[in-house]
Amino acid sequence: MDRLPPETFRLPVDKLRAGYYSDAYFTSTKGLLEAEGRHPRVVLQAFQKQDALLGGIDEALAILRDCAGRVGPHGWDRGWDALEVRALFEGDEIVPREPVLQIAGDYGLFCHLETVILGTMARRTLVMRNVREVVEAARGKPILYFPARHDHWLVQTGDGWAAHVAGAIGVSTDAQASWWGGRGIGTVPHGLIAAYGGDTVAAARAFAGRFARDTNVTVLVDWDNDSVGTALAVAEALGDDLWGVRLDTSEALVDRALEGVEAVDRDGSRGVNARLVRTVRDALDAAGHGRVRIVASGGFDAERIRAFEAATVPVDAYGVGSSLIRGQNDFTADVVRVDGRPCAKAGRGEQSAERLTRVR
Repeated sequence: MDRLPPETFRLPVDKLRAGYYSDAYFTSTKGLLEAEGRHPRVVLQAFQKQDALLGGIDEALAILRDCAGRVGPHGWDRGWDALEVRALFEGDEIVPREPVLQIAGDYGLFCHLETVILGTMARRTLVMRNVREVVEAARGKPILYFPARHDHWLVQTGDGWAAHVAGAIGVSTDAQASWWGGRGIGTVPHGLIAAYGGDTVAAARAFAGRFARDTNVTVLVDWDNDSVGTALAVAEALGDDLWGVRLDTSEALVDRALEGVEAVDRDGSRGVNARLVRTVRDALDAAGHGRVRIVASGGFDAERIRAFEAATVPVDAYGVGSSLIRGQNDFTADVVRVDGRPCAKAGRGEQSAERLTRVR
C-alpha cells in the first residue's frame, strides 16, 4: 500500500530537529555523542504491548526523513540517506512486542527523535484500536467518529485519519477528514434548534433546505425529551429530505415515551436505551417512515454496542465520542544491537523483524 507523503503532516521541522518536543535526555545524548565524536551504529526496534492496529507510522517516517541528521558547516545535514529503515504499514494488525519500526545507523543521527516518533504511534494506534473495536462490535453498521469536542484541536487531523483507516465511515470536522480529501459531517445540533426558539422542526426544515443536496440530513430529536413525538414531526415535515433521526437523551432523564414504564434493569429506562430505540422505530414504521434511520449516541463504547447488537436493537448507526480517545497504547523502543553485536538491557533483545518492509 502507498504511504502518506511527508508533506501531509506539515511538520515543525526546525523545532523537531532542535529537540524542542523531545525528552531532554535524548537531546543531551545527541549533544554528548557529537561532542565526543562517537558514532555507534545501532539497531533500534520500536514495539508496543497489546493486540492493536498500527497507526502513526507514516508520520513517524516523515519525522525521521525530514529531521534525522546533525548541524554541519552549512546548516542541517540530513541523516535519512545514511539510515536503513524498515516498517509496517498504517492499519496493520500487530501483536505484543512485535517490532513495527526498525532503524539501523548512526545513533547520533536520530536519537533526538525517539520521543516524538513513539508518541505519534502511541496516539494514532490508540485511536485505531478503539475505533476498530467499536466497528467490529457494530457488526457492519456505520460508526460516526464524534470525539472532536473531547480533546485538543491540534490532534484532529491525525486522529481522523486513524479513525478512517480503522473503519469509521464519517468524522465530524474537515480537519479530521483532510488527509484523505473528505469533509466533516454532522447532524442538526441542539444549538441550531435553540437558535430557532427550541423548535426542532423549524430548525430541521431550514437545515434541510440549505444542505440536503450535500449531506445526509440527520436530526437530533431529544430537545423536548419526546423522541417519538419529535421524530414523527420531523419525518412528516422533511419527507424524503430526512435521512435519519439521532437519539441522544441524557443519561439523567427518562424520555417521555417511557415515563411510567417499569425499567428492565436498574436505570434501564434512562438515556438512550434499547426500549427507547424500539419505541421510536415502531412509531416511525407505523406512520409510514420505515426508511428513516436511527442513529444512537450518548456514552456508547464497544461494550455497550455489543450489548445492543446482541439484543438486536434496531439501530442503524452509532455516534461514538470520548471512548474512542481513552485508554493507553504505549510504545517503547530499544537499542538491541551496537556495531554489529547484540547489545540490549536485561530482559530485552532483538526480535524478529521479518514483516517489516524497507522504506525507500
